[in-house]
Amino acid sequence: MSGHGAPDTGADELKAAGKAGLRAVVVAASWHQQVMDGLVDGALRAANEAGLPEPRLVRVPGTFELPVAAARLAPDYDVVVALGVVIRGGTPHFEFVCQGATAGLTEVSIRTGVPVGFGVLTCDTEQQALDRAGLAGSVEDKGHEAMSAALLTALALSAE
Repeated sequence: MSGHGAPDTGADELKAAGKAGLRAVVVAASWHQQVMDGLVDGALRAANEAGLPEPRLVRVPGTFELPVAAARLAPDYDVVVALGVVIRGGTPHFEFVCQGATAGLTEVSIRTGVPVGFGVLTCDTEQQALDRAGLAGSVEDKGHEAMSAALLTALALSAE
């Protein structure tokens, strides 16, 4: 499973984000509602565990729209968490959407200096997405991981 080797970030490290008063926004795609609900719940749970006020949640139609929303929102927040899912089909559409979303979100983070938690699942099957969505029976919780990574990055940058 891809979570192998993940760092052990404890609750105390995340609670520092709440104490620092960080503000977060979650930008989430709408396709694959069950998977997306799990990802959003995981991100909100991580924010809650960190002691942050409830992050703003902005829904966009799909994963391809995440970068433009993140770019517009980043200047007003300390972290942006982008959540989406793209499941491979029978056409090159998968590669175009995944590449566009990844490059776009990377560019937003670099251009603005605001950490962007990357919670975009790029899966071959719907089952792979369900396994990573943080739902009951899932083996990973990528929404929680994306929020945690963004918060820890913001804290690391604030220490500079």
